[in-house]
Amino acid sequence: MSDQYPPRDPYGQQPRQSGQQPWSQQPPGQYAQHGAGQPGGGRSEPPLWAPWYGIPFPQAFLRFWKKYVRFDGRASQSEYWFWALWYLIGSAAAGIIGNGFNVLPFVDDGSDGLGSLWSLACALGFIALTVRRLHDVNLSGLLALLFVIPPIGILFSLIIGLISSNPQGQQYDRPLQR
Repeated sequence: MSDQYPPRDPYGQQPRQSGQQPWSQQPPGQYAQHGAGQPGGGRSEPPLWAPWYGIPFPQAFLRFWKKYVRFDGRASQSEYWFWALWYLIGSAAAGIIGNGFNVLPFVDDGSDGLGSLWSLACALGFIALTVRRLHDVNLSGLLALLFVIPPIGILFSLIIGLISSNPQGQQYDRPLQR
């Protein structure tokens, strides 16, 4: 192997400049540009395996759907809580729209079809987000199984959202090379 070529990153990112920290060790909001022509004056969003500390509210919605079934990597507190807020907004909108379509008052079966559809669409993504959040606090993603116990699941969700990031959670950052 020759030293004339720069080291190549298996994840398609540009080689780091000397003195530049890896994604997971950079301070929140200080991600270096990782592609030509990216807007933002040298800043861009981190790769999907890295947590995005201080994510803007609109970006949290998009990032959730981009990482819908990714159980690898980590998720920051802001990714977790902003998605919880987006979920509540979506649930309220589904309820309002669902009630607007209920034009026959004598046909009320008590079901909220649109709200149930929204909840079902978000369920797997929220489990994946929780696993990534557990990784950020350096815990096993298998603890997400606590959601199946209804009263404990809600309390567990609040606790996971409140725990600060643990630097040792970086072990979950990059997918294993095979």
